Amino acid sequence: MQRGSDRLSVHRDEEMKHELQGLLRSGHPTRTEEWHDPEPTADDDPEVAGGPIAPGRSAAPLSAVRTELARHLSRHSFPAGPRELAGALRRAYAPDTLVQPVERLPRAARYATVQELAEALVRAGGDTG
Repeated sequence: MQRGSDRLSVHRDEEMKHELQGLLRSGHPTRTEEWHDPEPTADDDPEVAGGPIAPGRSAAPLSAVRTELARHLSRHSFPAGPRELAGALRRAYAPDTLVQPVERLPRAARYATVQELAEALVRAGGDTG
């Protein structure tokens, strides 16, 4: 016999777990009041904090491009060419605004670090814009 500060008996606790199991596994909100659920963003909502970094499309600083690349690429991705790096970015679910500029880099180029790749992206963005 367990003696503690439980408000419910062991049997009632098991009943409640069984009752809630379907709700928790359904993937739907478990709250009864709809106003508690977070509202999804609208199509015309402004991008938060400037949105994703897009080398070449905006005047993104080198440090921001490097940080965004480092979020998605590991050290094991280097050295590599643009095709391999674009594939690694896609596998890491990087945004298209980051993958597409990498795909547009010269195919013969090889990059040993994130820094080299970021510098090439910023240079390529400055040439086109």
